[in-house]
Amino acid sequence: MPKIQAPTIVAHRELRRQQLMGAAMELAIEGGAEAITVSAVAQKAGLSRSSIYEYFSSSADLIADLVLEELDYYTARLADAIKDATDPFEKIELWIAEGLRYVEDGRHMLVKSLNTVSTPEFRKEEISLGHRRLISPLRQALSETGITEVASAAAFLQSVTDAASVRIDAGNEAELEISNAVSFAIAGLRALVR
Repeated sequence: MPKIQAPTIVAHRELRRQQLMGAAMELAIEGGAEAITVSAVAQKAGLSRSSIYEYFSSSADLIADLVLEELDYYTARLADAIKDATDPFEKIELWIAEGLRYVEDGRHMLVKSLNTVSTPEFRKEEISLGHRRLISPLRQALSETGITEVASAAAFLQSVTDAASVRIDAGNEAELEISNAVSFAIAGLRALVR
């Protein structure tokens, strides 16, 4: 019987799960999502291959947990960026800027890689809910501006941030790209207020 490395069995199981998640994250950073296999994660974590199945049904299930953890991290990061703003346009500015700083620091490449893996059907709704939680404060700020077509405005913002992301990824100066994207987006949003 393996030695319990925490005060309780529940704490031990969470410790092991985090150990597996950390190993999978390292593999993803080193080699992309395709590097995350049950065997590779077990070897990296120093555990038996069969022990992974005590926590995850497959490598895709493990990747779904990584996606959810990253969504939680990104959601918290964006919420922290806008927490002191009261004006909806200021919230949107801060939201865009922080989202593009997430691109600048390279973490988004991990998410792109993880999103190339088909997650198990039973995890898709959970991931979809995570995406909705992520975007909810932005949609709320957009509705507070007086814009009537919030979905359309959100799509425009997505296009602006996608274009700025590509430019940042290509090596353009991030703060200039962030400033330009924010200025362009806010001017466009103000034009949509009726």
